[in-house]
Amino acid sequence: MRLLEAENGGLSVPAALALAVQQAMAGVGGLGGLLHHRDVVSGELHLVAVGGLGPGFSEAWAKMPEGGRTPPARAARSGADIWSADGMGTHASGTAAVPLLGADGPIGALSVLMARPGPPDEEQWSFLASVAAWAVARAGPADGDTTSTGGSRRWPASDHLGEEPSADHFDEALIAGRPDEVQAVPCSERTFRMGELTVALAEAVTSLDVVRAVQERVLPPFGADGMLVEVIERNRLHILGSTGYSREFLEQIEGVPLTTHTAATGVLYSRTPDFVESPKELLRRYPELESLMITSAKKAWAMLPLIASGRSIGCCVVSFDRERSFSEEQRTLLTALSALVAQALERARLYDAEHARAQKLQRGLLPRTLPSLPAVSAGARYLPAGQSDEVGGDWYDVIPLSSDRVALVVGDVMGHGLAEAVTMARLRTAVRTLADLGIPPDELLAHLGDLIRDLGDDSYATCLYAEYDPVTRICAFSTAGHPPPIVVRPDGTVVRPEPAADPPLGAADPPFGTHELHLPEGSLLVFCTDGLVESATRDIYEGLDQLGRSVSRAATGSSRPSSGSLDELCDTVVSDLLPDREHTDDDAVLFVARTRSTPDRDVASFSLSDGPQAAGEARRHVREQLALWDLSDLEVTTELVVSELVGNVVRHASGPVRLRLLRSRTLICEVYDSSPTTPRIRRATSTDEGGRGLQLVAAVSQRWGTRFLPEGKCIWSEQTLVS
Repeated sequence: MRLLEAENGGLSVPAALALAVQQAMAGVGGLGGLLHHRDVVSGELHLVAVGGLGPGFSEAWAKMPEGGRTPPARAARSGADIWSADGMGTHASGTAAVPLLGADGPIGALSVLMARPGPPDEEQWSFLASVAAWAVARAGPADGDTTSTGGSRRWPASDHLGEEPSADHFDEALIAGRPDEVQAVPCSERTFRMGELTVALAEAVTSLDVVRAVQERVLPPFGADGMLVEVIERNRLHILGSTGYSREFLEQIEGVPLTTHTAATGVLYSRTPDFVESPKELLRRYPELESLMITSAKKAWAMLPLIASGRSIGCCVVSFDRERSFSEEQRTLLTALSALVAQALERARLYDAEHARAQKLQRGLLPRTLPSLPAVSAGARYLPAGQSDEVGGDWYDVIPLSSDRVALVVGDVMGHGLAEAVTMARLRTAVRTLADLGIPPDELLAHLGDLIRDLGDDSYATCLYAEYDPVTRICAFSTAGHPPPIVVRPDGTVVRPEPAADPPLGAADPPFGTHELHLPEGSLLVFCTDGLVESATRDIYEGLDQLGRSVSRAATGSSRPSSGSLDELCDTVVSDLLPDREHTDDDAVLFVARTRSTPDRDVASFSLSDGPQAAGEARRHVREQLALWDLSDLEVTTELVVSELVGNVVRHASGPVRLRLLRSRTLICEVYDSSPTTPRIRRATSTDEGGRGLQLVAAVSQRWGTRFLPEGKCIWSEQTLVS
């Protein structure tokens, strides 16, 4: 029915009725079709359209008495669907007839000679009824009441009566003197192929899907040798897809301005199909195209404008290696098909545009390169779903934190599409913001849950957030419906923590748990999304076990990358788990981090007095430790930093005070206390005696901040090491 619905009224009534018969045959796999209309005076049924039958058969049923026992007569008389095992003098297994229902009752019948034994099923009966209704509507309202004058007048028979496509092909070939081209194509087969095209176009998602459908479904039924689909972009014609043309020819026509006088631009301006049956005809109308015609090596063309939503969006050219003529049936089909192709292409291009925006967004949000940090080195692989043209919501990230700590995060927004990519972007941004505030993993996930709920009831996401401290070698993590990280120790031992029972973000509002792992230096933390480990043939737990074994083999076995690269390790593991990447049902992420630890010699910790003398003690410890580390050039600024931080604690906080110095890529100073009060920079007036300490800290530090702890807080500062 899509092909019929695409017909925009440009066909004559006989051509439209012939198209209805062809579609009825294609829809139920018929050998032939008949459409009869009742004469309002005599009551006889007159054959007005036929398909798939030779002149002998069609002439036998050109007229039927109103009271006849044939299926068409019975359907037209009773207004009911009729099935008969009578093939009406053909080799058909039977005849299915449905009435043509007008405003005042049946006005005719649509009949199909069935190839398979038995009556049509319910869906096929419904399809035939829909085609019959379309034919009635397309033929227009019946004439008003008539009064017999007692006379008669002869009318010419329908041009389509007795038409036999197979015979037409023979006649055309013999007249043109090319009998070697003769190929009998049964009407039922051709219309069936056209029916397949309507299905393929309905299922097409991308523009390339539309081009592929035209190539596979249009060219064979018409015996075509070439196809070219061009679309209008910025007042030029750009090639979307082609077959049967040389690269030289395609390069010559790519990007032709619409103002150029060509056959393609001509049909776009006229908005009517153009059928050119020989090179001579083409050169007569477009003499300037001689060189292009020679390069193309084609001899006949059907040039079809693609018009959707009332505007020209491109053209489709179906071409042939030899001269040929186009029958009225072929012109009718190609014209109707061009409308269907245009609608499918318009829909597909809208999808392509959205898909491109989503891909651009996703590429911009996923890390282009993973940083090498003091705490970890990392590698990752992202694989889009092989059978999906939509982007997913899988993401991963490595976030540097204070004191050489690092946050490792992986997540999966449920679904595919631009909306999911946008949700992923919002979550990733929120994670980075919350992580920078020093919020613990469980609280961070709780905030993400609030964000997801604000997006609506249909938004869900899983997430795993972990923080690794290279000084303590502890990895603290929380999960929301996501598998916990797999640990592969340096000796190849695989540790898979029990999965937490916490639900996905947006599904509930529970308190999330926090779990800790003590990791030897050089351990691998393995993160993934379900697309990597879960499939129709493998549940997620089997997949996680296989993932752990695969990483262990790749890290310690003979398949270990010679360079030790985690990217190469990821490639090996992905090939092991997804040997056929083209057939993955979901996006997949593999994210691996190798842990490092801070040497004890690069860590110095001191307890300070709980009073004003603490600042002096801190300065003394700084001088002594920086001398041991050969960093005396930072002595002055570091003394200033610790004096201000410790003094701030003494004046505004409480509890035991502790100083810790870390030597890494930067010099890190940390001051711990038991108060949750957060220090902040304030604007001091010219007469204020205080209020400038934190301004000085910010001025001499590369960065500084506060992070919260269960027993208080830590104020930290980082200074760049002088090379």
